[in-house]
Amino acid sequence: MITVQLDQILEKRGITLAELSRRIDITPVNLSILKNGHAKAIRFTTLAAICAELECQPGDILRFTPTSTADD
Repeated sequence: MITVQLDQILEKRGITLAELSRRIDITPVNLSILKNGHAKAIRFTTLAAICAELECQPGDILRFTPTSTADD
């Protein structure tokens, strides 16, 4: 499972979702969908813009958590 840690990065940087949206020219609605974990995909250009503006790496924003299966 992939989770999005955008809230934590925004809080550390002292920036709001609306401000990030304005800076990287992405609608607040689309950024909110990503932040809330409802996005099915993200473009590399969007991820790169977020990382450039927040001075972070993609791994700071996206986390992989293995899910257990019946075979575990």
